[in-house]
Amino acid sequence: MQMLQKFTGLIVVLVFFAVSSATGALAQGEKRLAFVIGNGAYQSGELATAANDAGLIAQTLQAAGFDVVGARDVDQESLRGALRDFLGKVSAAGPDAIVFVYLAGHGVQFEGENYFLPVDAQIASPADVPLQAMRLSDITKSLAGLPAKVNIVVLDAARPNAFPKMSQPLAGGLALVDPDQNMLIAFNAAPGTVAPEGKGPYGAYAQALAEMIREGGLSLDDVFDRTRLRVNAVTQGAEVPWNASKIITPFVFFDRAADAPAPKVSEAESRSNRTRAIRDFNAHDAYVAALDRDTMRGYEDFLVTYPHDPMAKRVRAMIAARREAITWRETWLQDTPEAYWSYLRRYPHGPHAWDGRRRLEHFDAALEPPEEFTAYEYDLPPPPEEEIVYVDRPVLYFDDPDFDFEPPPPIAVIFLPPPPPDFVVLAAPPPPVDVFVLPTPVFVPIPAFINPPRHIVPPPNDIIFNNIHNTTVINNINNTTINETANQAGQPSGGLTTGQKMAVGAGAAALAAKVALPPLLQKKAVLSKQSQGGQPLKPGQAATQGQQPGATPQSKTGKRSTDHALPGANGKRLPLVNGKPVLNGQNAPNRKVPGKQGTVSGNQQPTGNAGAAVTGNGQQNGAVNGQGKNGKFRKPPTVNGAQGENGQNAQQRLRKNNPNALSGQNGGRPKKLTRKDLSAGQTAVGSSDQGSANGSERGKKLRKLPTVNGAPADNRPSAQERLRKNNPNAFSGQNQGSANGNRRFRRLPNGQDGSAGASTNVQRNFKQQRPNVQVLRPQRPEFQAQPKPQVQERRLQQQPRPQPQEQQRRLPQQPREQPPQGNKKPTCGHPGEPPCKQ
Repeated sequence: MQMLQKFTGLIVVLVFFAVSSATGALAQGEKRLAFVIGNGAYQSGELATAANDAGLIAQTLQAAGFDVVGARDVDQESLRGALRDFLGKVSAAGPDAIVFVYLAGHGVQFEGENYFLPVDAQIASPADVPLQAMRLSDITKSLAGLPAKVNIVVLDAARPNAFPKMSQPLAGGLALVDPDQNMLIAFNAAPGTVAPEGKGPYGAYAQALAEMIREGGLSLDDVFDRTRLRVNAVTQGAEVPWNASKIITPFVFFDRAADAPAPKVSEAESRSNRTRAIRDFNAHDAYVAALDRDTMRGYEDFLVTYPHDPMAKRVRAMIAARREAITWRETWLQDTPEAYWSYLRRYPHGPHAWDGRRRLEHFDAALEPPEEFTAYEYDLPPPPEEEIVYVDRPVLYFDDPDFDFEPPPPIAVIFLPPPPPDFVVLAAPPPPVDVFVLPTPVFVPIPAFINPPRHIVPPPNDIIFNNIHNTTVINNINNTTINETANQAGQPSGGLTTGQKMAVGAGAAALAAKVALPPLLQKKAVLSKQSQGGQPLKPGQAATQGQQPGATPQSKTGKRSTDHALPGANGKRLPLVNGKPVLNGQNAPNRKVPGKQGTVSGNQQPTGNAGAAVTGNGQQNGAVNGQGKNGKFRKPPTVNGAQGENGQNAQQRLRKNNPNALSGQNGGRPKKLTRKDLSAGQTAVGSSDQGSANGSERGKKLRKLPTVNGAPADNRPSAQERLRKNNPNAFSGQNQGSANGNRRFRRLPNGQDGSAGASTNVQRNFKQQRPNVQVLRPQRPEFQAQPKPQVQERRLQQQPRPQPQEQQRRLPQQPREQPPQGNKKPTCGHPGEPPCKQ
């Protein structure tokens, strides 16, 4: 009995561990990650389809369960930073990750390496390529060092370049490469050749690749082999894609359901066509079979079997380009002077002739093959004479009119079925609104019998992944998002429209339908929007201007920015309160104006000394309220920095407060006051009226009031009277009434109290308490009486005070007359003094 219980317990434990292991494996699943870039806004010329191609591939990969990040028109720094973030994401995904990298744009080869050009690349010489572009081997070697199950790298970049003419030209197209283990590398055109620029909304290669990915049950080799056949047929032989693979693990993008209709080309038929001898096909099918295999052996068998067929000339050009690419690859791997001399002996004017000479310069060897050297033994024989014409140039175009190639024959169904009717002509995607964001194509539904594999981990952006058979959901989200984004770009921020509220309601669904930006580009997109005042940059604008995307361009004119203009600037109306403008918050309803009497409200005129200038009558009132001439706002007239006063004009107020200022002899105009008048106590404007003027009478200039020792003159007693009052001994009877003469004031002696008593000794006390502190005294203007008598500045006498904490203060200085000394004349003319002798 005990043995039975132990055996039962053991079985339970084993079942528990088995279930746990299966659940853990299912929970991990297969993570699919994709990195998609479409660069088209180059300075040398914009590519019409690169960004659209990247958007189409990204959307197709989203449907296949890939977590896609992508962008368009990125510069070198952004490209490298985004790729670095993606590689970190791949590293964290684990050993079951499936990685897909797609780069559309301009590519170039230099000394055996392929490079992808960012939109800010400036290639003026071959030496600029490694500095301005990103090397493809940096991507492939980084992926090879990560524990991913499958790595797919597609370079849709073999295009004609628009570089300036160079004395040592670069080889055209892309260089032949060998993929690493568990990796597939694909080019849109065969090594050493270039593809013509597409005229439609999408390139032939991207559309064909998307079509084959959407076919369920196809292996990776079948996907790219069929892509080559479709592209060659669509371009009439002008473009021949290429791929090489070292992937052993079975992989499919989509599965076919068990009840799915039988494919038009079964897997058995496809395998039989690849193993069948070329001579067993007729001429048309033999060409398609050789193209499907895309090997030197298959092309050579076609030439042997059908040497005079119209396709023989085209096949010979394919062999010539492939032979030269293989020869250069072996030469570059050897990297010795003998290897480069061997290449130059075979191809003295070949595409890589200048690459070989640049490497010979590096070895400090002769640039031309010497008469005697040990030649390198290549795996392929030298090219026959009839092949040299196709490779005796930097690049080969299969649609070159000089060669006059015959168009290829139509492809039989046994090799490639016709494309789905809804995937023949694709509608152009709406232009993207946000910076860096890839275009969003109109989604074409996938047949109901095709589904993503069940063992994959669903991507975070799963709207397309969960609705691959429902085109209405995806396209409605895309259209709503695109329309509302475009409307928001042209409307000021504020309340949302009904359509915008619908877009906001879509929320995460709208975002999930788009391809997510890499984290680095998300930050740059936000900064570029802020620097453009909420308006996104045009594709490639930041990069092509020589600056980072999202950086604020510096002003060339030196003018200040108007992004934060004051209210009323740039022709905008001022904000109104109770129908009247509010100037920067001033004159708001029931708000007291500091320093002025009365209050200002929106329904009544201001009251007080300086109020009515804002809401004056007639022309002034219209000027302030926007009703004057041309609707321009004018600043109210001011007097000594204060606003003018409404009601009486300046002359009336001046005559009222200063009856002596106006005389009948001057036509009622203000009498010009002299220094003598001012010293006698006469002022032009009374203290109650000081600083107020209406300014409504035109042609009359407002003069600044004269000052005495820095202070304005007023109606208080004259300086002479104040001096006599405070210093009765300063004037004597002999000099009475002659204060306005040429008498000069003398400096006071350093007595204890001085004329002002002990209260004037704050400075001295402060100086005694803090001997190291200098007391800075501002320069005081000199008082000059008629005819320009000079009054010397005098400093108050300082005495120690018992309170050292008291702050320094300046007392009004009053002249003090010294008692007569020596030969000085006694004072006269003052009250109680004898009259002065004439």
